[in-house]
Amino acid sequence: MKTALIQLNSGDDPIANMRTTSDLIDQAVAQGAGFVATPEVTNCLSVSRSRQQEVLTLEQDDPTLAGLRGMAASHGIWLSIGSLALKTDDPDGRFANRSFLIDPKGQIVGRYDKIHMFDVDVSATESFRESAAYRPGDRAVTAQTDFAKIGLSVCYDLRFAYLYRALAQAGAEVLLVPAAFSPVTGAAHWEPLLRARAIETGCYVLAAAQTGLHQTGEKSRKTYGHSMAISPWGEVLTELGTDPGIALVDIDRAEVSKSRKRIAALSHDRPFKGP
Repeated sequence: MKTALIQLNSGDDPIANMRTTSDLIDQAVAQGAGFVATPEVTNCLSVSRSRQQEVLTLEQDDPTLAGLRGMAASHGIWLSIGSLALKTDDPDGRFANRSFLIDPKGQIVGRYDKIHMFDVDVSATESFRESAAYRPGDRAVTAQTDFAKIGLSVCYDLRFAYLYRALAQAGAEVLLVPAAFSPVTGAAHWEPLLRARAIETGCYVLAAAQTGLHQTGEKSRKTYGHSMAISPWGEVLTELGTDPGIALVDIDRAEVSKSRKRIAALSHDRPFKGP
């Protein structure tokens, strides 16, 4: 399956972001992609809670979700919406960071809420408290396509190997890691972690990312970019730099079987005591 990773520089205007995303999807399809993956918070990347309250919607009202479902149907493609920032009915008013897998008829066949919240102090001047604005999910998700079984995740999940092992042992052959990675942690950890998750599971790892400087009102945020596709053997198959754009890669599920036959680690779990 010819797959396209879409790298975006989303801002805090969902309508403008949708125009850019749509154009890149059209370009990817014109180049033969039958599966397209977008990054985390495709619809709105903002550090302003008030701006999010102003422009975000509930899932059923979200124009980006409706528009991208329509595009999947009109092009007849599989589409991973890396994630959308969405309002919820939670009493505390927190949002959901929700990923969607859309089939060629425009139907939602997989829906996943990011489990692990990015609550970190990257440096003296850069800290994040994702859980203050977003509520975590509590369920791992796989979805079946006609070319592979897909395991869903989002960004900070990447650091929690047990999630990916569980997805692979549930049959996942392709792991999705849409992201808006910090440049500091990205430079140090992005590629090693992506390759490790592929090697540990014998899966393809597809990581579409946000990139660059995101102007969101008075404040701004930077993300790392470098969208990547990793083979089940741990090889970097394609990588984008720091500009928005498209990277194409061919996925062959036979390579998953080949890697897992060579090293059958997924079937070698053993109980142990301690520590």
